[in-house]
Amino acid sequence: MVKRRHASGKSTRACAALVCAMLAATLSAVPASAAAPTSHVVTIENMQFNPPTLTVKRGDRIVWINKDLFPHTVTGNTHAFDSRSIAANASWSYAPAKAGSYPYGCTFHPTMHGALTVQ
Repeated sequence: MVKRRHASGKSTRACAALVCAMLAATLSAVPASAAAPTSHVVTIENMQFNPPTLTVKRGDRIVWINKDLFPHTVTGNTHAFDSRSIAANASWSYAPAKAGSYPYGCTFHPTMHGALTVQ
């Protein structure tokens, strides 16, 4: 007959503490660039983008919400992005992958301008 030995409470707790310490060390070594993306909101209201300028990190998500009674677009001046028509009370989102400065506007209303800076 084979006798089985069970781990004592002390050794189980020590093992759990070691695993937790290793996990904490691993997570603290993750570079900041691997952090979860952030969401940002730009409101379209009264024929304006608010905020008119926004700085984000690559991979962050920007949501433009149209609170006007008529459609708008969010179109990069270099066509890096284009929402097409965003209906009243609708939204459009974009997650930039490339760093740079991106002025944009509404193709329906040429006086509407905004700027997106991606780090």
